[in-house]
Amino acid sequence: MMKKLLIATLVAGSLGTITLPAAAEVIVVRQAPPALRAERVPEARRGHTWIPGHWEWKRNHHTWVRGTWVRDRRGYVYNQPTWAERDGRWEMTRGQWARGDRDGDGVPNRMDRDKDGDGVRNSQDRRPNNPNRN
Repeated sequence: MMKKLLIATLVAGSLGTITLPAAAEVIVVRQAPPALRAERVPEARRGHTWIPGHWEWKRNHHTWVRGTWVRDRRGYVYNQPTWAERDGRWEMTRGQWARGDRDGDGVPNRMDRDKDGDGVRNSQDRRPNNPNRN
C-alpha cells in the first residue's frame, strides 16, 4: 500500500513540474546586456557558418558565449541571436536556422517576388538576382 502511495505521489509531483525547455525561443529580462566583446574571427571554413559571440541569460545574469563554427545546413540560413529593448525590458531571440530564406526578409524563397531586395518585383525587374543594384 505504501509503495503505491509513494509512486502515485511521484507521478503527480512530476506532472505538476513541467517547465519550459532551456532552448526557449525568446527570453525576457529587465537588465540590459553588456556591450559585445571584441572577438577575433578565424578564416572562413568551407561548409561552415561563423556564429559570433553573444550574451545569453543564464542563472540570473548575463553570460558570454564565445563564437563558434557550425556546419551549414543545406536550404537553411542562420539567424544570429539578438537583444532588443521593448517597454523597458530586454528580449533575447535565440539564434536559429530558418528554412529557405536567402535574403532574410521572412518570405520563403519559393514565394519571394523580390529576390534581390531592391523593391522591384522580379516580373518587372531586368536584373532580379542582382543584390548590388540600388
